[in-house]
Amino acid sequence: MELHVAGRIEDYALIGDMQTAALVCRDGTVDWLCLPRFDSPAVFAGLLGTDEHGFWRLGPAHPAGTQPPRATRRRYRGDSLVLEAEWDTDRGTVRVIDFMPPRDGAPQLIRIVEGVSGRVPMCSSLRMRFAYGQVTPWVHKVGDRTVAVAGPDSVWLDTEADTYGENLTTYSEFTVAPGDRLAFTISWEPSHKPQPSLPEPEVALVNTEDFWRGWVEQCTYTGPYREAVVRSLITLKALTYAPTGGIVAAPTTSLPEDIGGVRNWDYRFTWLRDAAITLSSLLRTGYRDEARAWREWLLRAVAGDPENLQIMYGIAGERELGENELHWLPGYENSAPVRIGNGAAHQLQLDVYGEVTEALHLAHMTGLARNDYASVLQLKMIRYLEKHWNEPDEGIWEVRGPRRHFVHSKVMAWVAVDRTVKLIESGEVDGPLERFRDLRDEIHYDVCEKGYDRRRNTFTQSYGSRELDASLLLIPQMGFLPPDDKRVIGTIEAIQRELSTEDGFVLRYPTSRDSSGDENLDGLPGDEGAFLACSFWLADDLAMIGRVEEARRLFEKLLVLRNDLGLLAEEWDPRRKRQVGNFPQAFSHVPLIDTALRLTAAGAFRA
Repeated sequence: MELHVAGRIEDYALIGDMQTAALVCRDGTVDWLCLPRFDSPAVFAGLLGTDEHGFWRLGPAHPAGTQPPRATRRRYRGDSLVLEAEWDTDRGTVRVIDFMPPRDGAPQLIRIVEGVSGRVPMCSSLRMRFAYGQVTPWVHKVGDRTVAVAGPDSVWLDTEADTYGENLTTYSEFTVAPGDRLAFTISWEPSHKPQPSLPEPEVALVNTEDFWRGWVEQCTYTGPYREAVVRSLITLKALTYAPTGGIVAAPTTSLPEDIGGVRNWDYRFTWLRDAAITLSSLLRTGYRDEARAWREWLLRAVAGDPENLQIMYGIAGERELGENELHWLPGYENSAPVRIGNGAAHQLQLDVYGEVTEALHLAHMTGLARNDYASVLQLKMIRYLEKHWNEPDEGIWEVRGPRRHFVHSKVMAWVAVDRTVKLIESGEVDGPLERFRDLRDEIHYDVCEKGYDRRRNTFTQSYGSRELDASLLLIPQMGFLPPDDKRVIGTIEAIQRELSTEDGFVLRYPTSRDSSGDENLDGLPGDEGAFLACSFWLADDLAMIGRVEEARRLFEKLLVLRNDLGLLAEEWDPRRKRQVGNFPQAFSHVPLIDTALRLTAAGAFRA
């Protein structure tokens, strides 16, 4: 009888094939896997429930009714997404290699057991549950293969080990000695199609390592933080949906920002903001193919309708992302509800126009061949902003309270116009240059007049408010004001005073009360942790204003928060001292890369 309990978020490793991803716990349990895509229903949903909702444990045998032993050590094999975990037991040492080969046919998760020393008894326990743990499949043998079927889905298990079924679970018990290698593979196929081809695990392992090694060789960054940068780049690549170029914000849903609370969201979609900043990091480190693929995804997703630009789309450009709650799942550490879909898809967030335009501008500046429709789209977006930039919106953080005139949204509207002015000035496209210059000046004046608190010498979250917001840290990074402007310095110092935790990490904004007396500034109950992206932004800003050593210290404190495999969730809970939020999170790994580049350029590292 298994007694596995979902681990802490940082206990998980990521493996994936650039179409979906799995999370593997330290004890050898796969607790999360959606097939065949990132946004498909989970086959293993134990992460958000219990063992009854699906899992696959592979590790040393242990007494019934006890917790599975945790791996003694684990690592990725070189610069790859191939996971290697080892257990030292009183019988010897065993290694398990987990990976998902870049897809050429059916999606596969392959697990290879290798004996290192002694003779180690092992056990594989495979409990497949479709539709996020709600549906128990029909499991039966087809020749030497085991298949689980329910509705449109089938998952095939292939192994040379003997298997048997008990308690609606497929088990295999065996012993490995030094040099023994035994593979287990599951493959997904639509249930109405013929069975997938037999896997070739050893060939797939070589090919998977070769793929990642070749991809990493394109990286142009050679600075002192190369290990952290490369691991973040691999993670971002793993979050890219290869068939379309869309980039998911994270491969998970409903990992809580507040343990036991309701701040649980589905991040398995392509946010224009997240994808645009991911693109910028990839471009800065030498990856143009991904930039080109994302630009093509963007043009297909937006199509001819920039006036109705959504803040997020499905990974193939889908527009309908309706939000629902899965009542049968208790949630990660009882953090309910578990949500799929995202009701924020149709929010008005004016900042996304700036992020998208900045990404297109950077692609052009780094030599990506011009796409005529991309320029047309950019001009259409600015014409939309001409009419709507001065409206209130929900802002970068997708608040579910009332709309406001968020300062960051106005700043990013200015960025959109500024980059378009530069595009017209370059002669690449024709446009109303003087009109757009006037619009740029109008937005800039409006922000400085209405979004700046002269008495406190700081910009504020929204017009007329006293609250601060970590997104204001992007003002100098976007070129809205120079770093040495007293208003910029004042804003940075105010955020350090009012939004920093004892550890020096940064909250997004105050969640408990706003200046009007509302209980919840963002329309939600509860609190959240320090937002890791914002903490990296602070390190960036400190370097920009000449406080380079302070920036380096903060950056290296942030690096320590990564798990043993170099992965970051969305937030850090300063009370519980643990990672929280969806995992791994693109919006954390992107600013890690950007800050590393800035500090390296500033010579901020120790010899």
